[in-house]
Formats: sequence, C-alpha cells, structure tokens
Amino acid sequence: MSKYYFDTDNNEQKAFELPGARPHYNPDRPGQVEHIFLDLSLDIPKLCYQGSCNIRLLPIRNGIDRLILDAVSLNIESVQVDEVPQNFDYDGEQLSIQLSEATQIGKRLLIAIAYSVAKPQRGIYFIQPDKHYPNKPTQVWTQGEDEDSRFWFPCFDYPGQLSTSEIRVRVPNPLVAISNGELIDTTEDADYKIYHWLQQQVHPTYLMTLAVGDFAEIRDEWNGKPVTYYVEKGREEDAKRSMGKTPRMIEFLSQKYGYPYPFPKYAQVCVDDFIFGGMENTSTTLLTDRCLLDERAALDNRNTESLVVHELAHQWFGDLVVIKHWSHAWIKEGMASYSEVMWTEQEYSLQEAAYYRLLEARRYISEDSSRYRRPMVTHVYREAIELYDRHIYEKGSCVYHMIRSQLGDELFWQAIQTFVQDNAHKTVETVDLLRAIEKATGRNLLFLFDQYVYRGGHPDFKVAYSWDGDANLAKITVTQTQAAEDKNVSKDLFDLKIPIGFGYTEQEAKSEELEVKNNSKFSTQDSLLKTFVVRVNEREQSFYFPLENKPKFISFDVGNNYLKTVTLEYAIPELKAQLEFDPDPISRIYAAEALAKKGGLEATIALSASLKNDPLRGVRVEVAKQLAQINLDQAFDGLVPGLKDKNAYVRRSVVEALAQIKTAESYKVVRGLLQKGDPSYYVEAAASRVIGAIASSNLEEKPKEDKVLKLLKGVLEEKAGWNEVVRSGAVAGLAEFKTSEAALNLLIEYTKLGVPQPLRLATIRALGKISVGQSPVNLERILEKLTELAKETFFLTQVSVAAALGQMETPKAVGILRSLVEQTADGRVRRYAEEEISKVQKNIGSEKNLRQLREDFDQLKQQNQELRSRLENLEAKSK
Repeated sequence: MSKYYFDTDNNEQKAFELPGARPHYNPDRPGQVEHIFLDLSLDIPKLCYQGSCNIRLLPIRNGIDRLILDAVSLNIESVQVDEVPQNFDYDGEQLSIQLSEATQIGKRLLIAIAYSVAKPQRGIYFIQPDKHYPNKPTQVWTQGEDEDSRFWFPCFDYPGQLSTSEIRVRVPNPLVAISNGELIDTTEDADYKIYHWLQQQVHPTYLMTLAVGDFAEIRDEWNGKPVTYYVEKGREEDAKRSMGKTPRMIEFLSQKYGYPYPFPKYAQVCVDDFIFGGMENTSTTLLTDRCLLDERAALDNRNTESLVVHELAHQWFGDLVVIKHWSHAWIKEGMASYSEVMWTEQEYSLQEAAYYRLLEARRYISEDSSRYRRPMVTHVYREAIELYDRHIYEKGSCVYHMIRSQLGDELFWQAIQTFVQDNAHKTVETVDLLRAIEKATGRNLLFLFDQYVYRGGHPDFKVAYSWDGDANLAKITVTQTQAAEDKNVSKDLFDLKIPIGFGYTEQEAKSEELEVKNNSKFSTQDSLLKTFVVRVNEREQSFYFPLENKPKFISFDVGNNYLKTVTLEYAIPELKAQLEFDPDPISRIYAAEALAKKGGLEATIALSASLKNDPLRGVRVEVAKQLAQINLDQAFDGLVPGLKDKNAYVRRSVVEALAQIKTAESYKVVRGLLQKGDPSYYVEAAASRVIGAIASSNLEEKPKEDKVLKLLKGVLEEKAGWNEVVRSGAVAGLAEFKTSEAALNLLIEYTKLGVPQPLRLATIRALGKISVGQSPVNLERILEKLTELAKETFFLTQVSVAAALGQMETPKAVGILRSLVEQTADGRVRRYAEEEISKVQKNIGSEKNLRQLREDFDQLKQQNQELRSRLENLEAKSK
C-alpha cells in the first residue's frame, strides 16, 4: 500500500500504544480456504449491490460444528453448506454458521452465502457526480487493506489464509469492470455487461479487488504479458507519461528479485477519490488519479514514478510472498519503499539514490522524534492500520539498505532471491527473512535486527575531530547522544562497526605517496579516502589514527549506510573541505548543516559556492535550506542566484528558504517571481505561500496587506491547474495573515462544496493556521465551519479537519476532535484525531505568551543581523 496522503507530524515522543491497544494474533484456522467466488450485481445509482459469496473450505480438524466469518454491516439473506440450508447468527460484525454436520478431515465444504449491501461505509466505494461536482466520473472501487474486505463480502479476513479467487460482476454499459487475474468471459445482458475474472494464484482476501468505470484502456506489454493502464477518458497522454516506464520496471524487478513477474497480467487503474496513493491488489493495482502528471507537473515530480515502482514491487513482496500477520508488514512495505531507492539508482544515479535514502530516513526520524517510537515488529495495537506508518515504510527501507551494506551487493541479491524463491505463494514472518539470509550467505544478521527491528530507535552520533601535528595523529571522538549520561544506558546503545574515512585531494595523495584507495561508490570529485573500520559500542569513545599527513576532511560512516543522525563538531576548514570534496553527497549535506550552525561570513561564502557548484541537485536543495539558517544579510545574497538554477527542485528550495529571511528585499524577490511565473507548479506554489509568510511578519518596510491579499486572490482566480498545487500554495499564503479578517473570508469561500477537492482540503487545513490570531467572533466562525465539515464522511476531509483543529489554541477544538473520534468509521482518523487532541491541549495556555516572546525575539534578531552583517563586511575588508 502506498504511504501517501495521511502522514502526520506531532510534537513529542509518546508511546505508540494508545488506550485500548491489546495483543492481536491470527485466529485458529478451521481449515484451508481453497477458493472464493463472488457473483455480484451492482445498482450504482442506489449505491447498493446484491449477490453471493461461495467459499470452498478444506477442514484440517474433525468435529468443528461452528464456523465464524468476518462480515461487517452486510445484509445476510441465507447460508447453505453443500446446498443444505444452515442456521446462522449474525451480529453485524461476525457471521457464525452452525454446521448441521461437523467437519471431517479431507471432506471439503462449499459454503454459499447470499447477501446484499446498501450504502457501504468502507471496503467498497461508489463514486458519482452530484450537484456540487457534476463532472465527477461514475466509478465503483474496493479497498481491502488492512481489514476492510469484510465490509464488502463475508470472509476469513486475515492475511494468513491464501486462496484462489473469482469475481463475476454485472455492470451497466458502457462501464467496464477490472479485477484480479484473467478475464475469462464477458456476456451481454440487455443494457448490462457481465465480466468474469479468475485469479488462479493464491492470495489473501485483502488483495481481492474490483474497479468499475468508463475507462480509457492503454495497452502495453512485458514478455508477452498484458500491461494495461486504465484512466478517465481524455487522460491517455497523462497515463503514458505517468505509467509508461512500467514494462521496464517489471523487467528490472524480475531480474533483481530473481523471479519473473508471477501473474498473468499487470493492470493499473487510476480512480477518483482514492483514499491512499495506491494499493497493490494482486495483478491489479489501484492508484489515485492525482498521480497522473501533465507535462508541466512532470518537470519536478518523481513521486508518481516512485508510487508506480512501489506498488509494482508489492506484486512480489506482499502478493507473491504474503505476510502471515500485520505485525510483519515491514517486510513488504520496507522492500516496496526500498525498491523506490533501487529504481532511482537504476534510472538516475547512485548519488540520487543516496539522497532519496536520506529523505526516507528523515521522514522516519521525524516520526520517531515527534510522534512515537516503536519496534518495527509489534502485535500490540488497536487496529492493524495503525502499523502503516513511517516505521514500516521508510525505516523498513533503511533496514533493507543496511542488510545490503552488511552483505555486499552480490550476497544481498542472493539472499533476497532465496527469500522470494523459497516463499513464493506462501506466508512469511520476519524470522523467514533472517533464515533466507543465513541460508544464502551463511551470515547471521540477528544483531542488526535486534537493534533496528525488534526495538525502537536509532543511534544519534556526535562526532568530534582534532589533529596532533607533532605525532601525526587524528583523534575522533564519537558520542552516542541517544543514551543518557548518568543512567544505565546499555539498553539504549548501539553496537556497530563503522568506517571512518580521511579525505585527501588526489594531488596530496600522490605527492605524499599515501596508500589510499578510493573505496567510495560515488564519483570521486578528485578526492580519495583512507578508511578505517572501528567498533562503536559505548556512550563515548575516542579513536586515534596514525596518518602520514593531515587529512583535508573526515567522513564518518563512509557510504552513509547506517540509519542514524549525525552532528559534526569539526573546525570550519575541515567542514569547508568536506562540503567541497567529499565524494558522498550525504556527507556533504552533513557538512553543510554543521557549517550553518557555525554561522559567520566564511560559512556563508562556502555554502553560497556549494549552491552554485555542487553537481547534485539534492545537495543544492539542502544547502539552500542551510543558508537561510545563517543570520547574515550575505546569506540572502548567496541564495538569490539559486532562483536561476536550471533544476526546479533547487529553485523551489531557494524560494522556501527565503521564507526564513523576512526582509523587504526577500519580499521583492519573491513577488517578482510570482508575477513573472515559473515553469514549475511547485515553485509557483512555494512563492505563493512564502510571500504570505514574509509579508505578514514584522518588516520595517511592511508591504500593504491588501496589496498582498490582492496578489494571492489573483493566484486563486487565475491559476487553476494540475491538482490545484499552485492555488493550494496561495491558500497557505493567506493562512499566514493570522489577524486578517479579509484573508479568513477568502479562505472560508474555498471550503465550500464544489471547490475542487485538493484545493478544498488544503483550505480546510489552512483554517487551523489562521485561527490563532483571529478575533473571538472570527474564531467562532472557524469553529462552526470545522464542526460542520467534521460531519462529512470522506476520509481525506476528516483528516484535513483533524489537522486544522490540531493547530488551534482553544479548548473548543478539543470538543470537535472528540466528536470526530466518536463518529468516524476509520481507525486512522480516530488515532490522528486523538493525537491532535493532545496537541491542542499543549497549545492552550503557554502559546499566547510564547508568541509574543517569539515576535520580540524575531525583531531583536533582525537588528542583530544587520549589525553582524556590517561587522563581517568590515572584517573581510580589513583582511
């Protein structure tokens, strides 16, 4: 499943287990489900359907006289076993069938359940045009993960049961129905058509799917197997642009995993109002239609490419090799996320892949530090969907990379291929991955799993360096700051073998005849490393290295393979050299962060040069962020040339960095960009938000508020475009005017039904931000609006309402969040709303005083910056 669209950020580390969490285990199995056959007839205008579910079960014990199936909010009409009517009880959640004859080993049962469903809340979704959205397509689609299949058909709904499946469905013309496996028959029936699909490879219930709509079909192929893309008519070019690399991706993953793509076809169906980024149903992935790129969006959006390869990777990891229980979901989600890294390496470069990994690591670290810390494998939760967080996606990806760096490429792929081949069409747990690694390579990696998988957290390293010129000794001191100084810290410590590299330019290495080999995978940029491996296993350790010559820079964890945070405490010359010469882009980024903390003109000049010259866009993106952290006017001068960078990602980062530099000059630059426009939607969106952030701050030459509001209103009226990216930026810009009634009035207009959904959702979130400076009367208007919006049942609306309320500073927000918790049918919304309640409680009280202090501090900082900038200039001139 894709991770997009419901990530959240909170402010302090809390326990993962919420009140009501308990251990979850798979139920006892009455037998093996061999086949599931759904025969359905849809009545789309009435949002209902009826039909039958037939399950073939092979008992594995004698004497079972009751079968319990999962079935939520279904209307159960009759139950037969081997064509004999059976007594049953149904409580709205479980269907209990009293067998007239107890089970016998080896004697199959054919269970036939006639049922109907009206206005379903989960599992199956009816999408139709209405008076607010007359152009919405007519579609029906399903979503089973985690435990939602039970909302659309009765089943043994947990991933430990694998069976073949079949879906026959009657739909009105001209709609088509797509499902798992192969289309074995279509029949005309007056104004209707019956589609009959058969999936001959076993899979769990959560991967059974149905998608119905008036789609355009684009055909491609891989090794003779159909590869098809289904999209709304008129979006065929977007489909090719967004999904056209699929056949090459299938070839790539088939090679890497050592197992040719295992299903008869691969279909990708883009549907409206989808509640995730994508869902890897066996042979038939559903994707949000928001992933379809137009030409301009494709300039700086690789998210779609990552989404496509992520869901495709699941066809092996998740669909061919199935997790036995939700607690092991990291095995599939981690590999699907790591496949995004692998594809980046294949399609772009090793350096791009390294940067991609850093971004994944940061997303996990953000959740770990601000939301909760947890082991990756845990069976204690309230609902399984809670496990679908950054610990299993991004941290999971980082764990796969650490396994790869431990084993080396050749053995890593041998281990992965052994795992896939040994477990194809079976269920697995984490221990099966360890066993495959040991079987294929002889290596026991339990030490790594114990530290990163079975417990929470990661190491936070502080690295200091000094040089003793008399003895030619480099001293490196490594501190694990995640372990408290005064406590028994062994449980928090990591025990890792870490390579430390000493860097020299190529000329230095030759002139000193140093025995240095370039053991970095990256391009050398004329630098070479002399590398030593040390064991880091205490809170603080010092290591001494005899070197023939003083190194230019020091690279901690050469290759940056371990999941960690790093703070470098080196002197400015070493940091400057590292920023310029270290072949590893991640080490260059760490150097940039350390330089920005040092501040001063020398650091500013080094960062400005890096923003111009670094060959990797990811480093330039990060350097722009770091430049903005330096409180000198010269930082602004260093940033501005970055607006002309040919790479849109870098231009976007520069614009966002200018939000930190709130001056009349930065305002003019951003206004100029907004008026001129940019080829990238995202750069324009950033400019729209940033102009609000700058104009609403305490500038000496303050632009007139009504002028800026007029500018943003112009964006809202004129810039409708792909996924409402630019207009959503303008909405975020308006939300910066926290005391403006005019800005609030504009925002409230865009929360109405009929406003394009991505823009409406962005505006709902913005209400929370603007609320904190509004008058009591306007605060009541916002609360009324959010109370009304909280009653809508659409998942993404509920998430946006919770996000808005979580930014507020009034006890009344807690009441609305509590009612959302009680009313929502969705476990993710429930959890998110509860987390937002504690956020509001924290906001109340201290926040008003804090804000005043912050504003006073910002003014002082501005005055101080002007003085320091003049001083640095004078010093530079006197030198």
